[in-house]
Amino acid sequence: MAEREELTWELFGSASRELAQEVASDGFAPDLILSIARGGLFVAGALGYALDVKNLHVMNVEFYTGVDQRLDLPVMLPPVPNVVDLTHKKVLVTDDVADTGATLKLVRDFCADHVADVRCAVVYEKPTSTVKCEYVWRRTDRWINFPWSVLPPVVQRAGQVLDA
Repeated sequence: MAEREELTWELFGSASRELAQEVASDGFAPDLILSIARGGLFVAGALGYALDVKNLHVMNVEFYTGVDQRLDLPVMLPPVPNVVDLTHKKVLVTDDVADTGATLKLVRDFCADHVADVRCAVVYEKPTSTVKCEYVWRRTDRWINFPWSVLPPVVQRAGQVLDA
């Protein structure tokens, strides 16, 4: 058994369509998709097209600082969506992975008092997740190599050291 789960761009295409079909088959028709940046952006875009939802929003949440390195608690970064935009809407929260579940819980709880219904869709869910998502493509306990994050950045930001 491989140490890591490998998601290619091609496999992501299939995964996102299957995830969208799961949402549609459940009869859930979201008014908007709220993606958790950065990994959730890819999922939100794919689901937005597949479910014909044009209303996409983004929440920037910082939790992971490296492989298996994270802050004590996830932190919402500005700009935070205006709750007026979410009020009485059916919201689908997307992310690439539900690992500990802390990030999804923060975003879901942020929405809970304002929306008609909030559900979560992820490509991967780990058994350690405190949030059990309504829509999951695969469950795994392995570290996941996503196609958007396996290669190092092409630019170096001030104060960062890139591995060569």
